[in-house]
Amino acid sequence: MTSGSEAEATEGETGVSVIDYSDRNVTLDAHEDRWAWRARLRRNPATHLAWRTAVGVVGSVVTVGGLIMVPAPGPGWAVVILGLVILASEFEFAQRWLDFVKHRVQLWNRWIMSQPMWIRFLVGLATLLLVWAVLWLTFVVMGVPAWTPDWAEQQLARLPGVD
Repeated sequence: MTSGSEAEATEGETGVSVIDYSDRNVTLDAHEDRWAWRARLRRNPATHLAWRTAVGVVGSVVTVGGLIMVPAPGPGWAVVILGLVILASEFEFAQRWLDFVKHRVQLWNRWIMSQPMWIRFLVGLATLLLVWAVLWLTFVVMGVPAWTPDWAEQQLARLPGVD
């Protein structure tokens, strides 16, 4: 993602790679680029501005859409991360956010995998119960969607509060 001056990747105290942008002037607008078509776009100020604007709009829409989806059942956080990936292709601030998210996910994975099996089971069970509670609440508040197959709608109608 970065070119020109490369950012330094260092091994943090937790053993997770951390990219340090503090002492270098890192920019995504440098002359070197991995993709020739994007380098051609960057040579012309008008196409470069149009490209960055398009990436900014698309990435922002995907990110905001993911944030809206977070409380609902579905891939909310995955869509937020996809939006950050899109934005990070052109904007340094998004790359820093993406690095932050990657770092936190790595820390979580290391922590959960270092726990005994019964703790991992309880975390998985709590996650499953949370997903079920969100689904149930969604059906109670919004009703069962019209596109739901009849057999599933009959099963969901058995849940308390779901009509």
